[in-house]
Amino acid sequence: MTKKSDSGTGIRCWVLTDGKPGMENQCLGLAEALGLDPEVKRVAPRFPWRILPPHLWFHALRAPGPDGDSLSPPWPDLLIATGRQTVALSIAIKRLAGNLVFTVQIQNPVISANRFDLVATPRHDRLSGENVIVTEGALHRITPERLAKEAEIFRDRLAGLGRPLVAVLIGGSNRQYRMTRQSTDALANGLAGLVRNHGAGLMVTASRRTGADNEALLRERLAGLPAEIWDGTGDNPYFGYLGLADAIVVTGDSVSMVSEACATGKPVYVFDLEGGSDKFRRFHENLRECGFTRTFTGKLESWDYKPLRDTTRVADEIRRRIAALGPNEA
Repeated sequence: MTKKSDSGTGIRCWVLTDGKPGMENQCLGLAEALGLDPEVKRVAPRFPWRILPPHLWFHALRAPGPDGDSLSPPWPDLLIATGRQTVALSIAIKRLAGNLVFTVQIQNPVISANRFDLVATPRHDRLSGENVIVTEGALHRITPERLAKEAEIFRDRLAGLGRPLVAVLIGGSNRQYRMTRQSTDALANGLAGLVRNHGAGLMVTASRRTGADNEALLRERLAGLPAEIWDGTGDNPYFGYLGLADAIVVTGDSVSMVSEACATGKPVYVFDLEGGSDKFRRFHENLRECGFTRTFTGKLESWDYKPLRDTTRVADEIRRRIAALGPNEA
C-alpha cells in the first residue's frame, strides 16, 4: 500500500458516510480494528444526485453540496464507506485513483459488488461473491478494552442498583417498526418483572426514535424501582452500560444495537416491536438459531456463546487482501 500520510501506520484512511451515527460508527469501528485514525468525510449530495440511484450519478464527484465535505485529492490509501449516498462516490474515487486506493463498502451497495475491492454485508442481505465477506450482523466499535474502560467510569454511580445488572437498549419507530404505547407498556411490564422476580437493577438508554411520550411512560412505570434511565445529559453511558451488564435487553428495530449487544458475549434478549420486514426476520432468526439471542419474555436465563467479532474478521480480511497486492497498489 502506498504511503501518503503517517499517523503511526503510514496509511491514509477516509471514512465516507452521509453522517448518520449508526452508519458512521460501523466505518469507524472497522478503521479502529485496523489500528487507523481515519479522516471522516460526511457528504450531503445536492439535487438531483440525492434522489437518483447510484448507477445514474453522472459526474458523481460534483454531487457533494456545501452542507457536507468536498472530495478531492490527495486520495486515501483506504476508503471505508457505507450508505446509498456514498456508493457512486466510492466508485468514482476508485476510477480516478485506480489501484492506489482500496475501497471497502459496508452493507449491500445494491450495485455490482465488483465495483469495490471488498464489500462487507450482513447475511440477511443475501449477497455473495468473490469480493464479498458475509457478516452475521452490523460492524461496530465494541471491544473488550473499550467496555472495561467505560465500565470503570460508571461503576460507582451504578453500584447501588444491585445485581444482576441489566442494560436496556431502546430504539423506536423507523421504516420497518412502530413503537406504540402498547408495546412500550409491555416492555415496561417485562422490565419491572425483572426487578420483582430476579432483583435486577436496570440501566436504560433510549433514542430519539423512542419518542417523548414513550419515554415518559417508561419513566412513569419504572419510577421507584432500582433503575437509571439516562436523560441525555453528561457523558453517554452506552458503552459503560454494556460493560457493566450481566444481561442485555434490546429492542429488535436496530441491527446495530443487537449486533453490539451480541459482541459482549453476555445473554441478549430481544424485545419485538410491532412491524418488521423479511430482512429483519432473517437477521433475528439467524441470531437465535446460532445461540446469540433469545426473545425477551420478562425472565432471566444464562447461556454462553462466542461473542460476535464480525468487525475483527473483516479487518483481518482487508489486511490479507492488501498484503496480496503489489507494493505499488492499495
